[in-house]
Amino acid sequence: MLTAKLTSKGQITIPKKVRDKIGVSPGEELQFEEKDGVFYIKKGVRKSPFDRWVGYLEKRTKKESDTIIEEMRGK
Repeated sequence: MLTAKLTSKGQITIPKKVRDKIGVSPGEELQFEEKDGVFYIKKGVRKSPFDRWVGYLEKRTKKESDTIIEEMRGK
């Protein structure tokens, strides 16, 4: 069993084996979820996968939607 110590500021160091297993790096967020009195740690999602499309159409306002879709799909 892996353990970690809680500091006076409420901080812990996540063991490297756990960090590697859930795929987190410094600065990333973790989510804590409780189910039936057991807490689960999950990697947080920082950005929505759809964020890359925000503002996409602003540059293409003079094109028709069918043309834009064809360009995105690669004809």
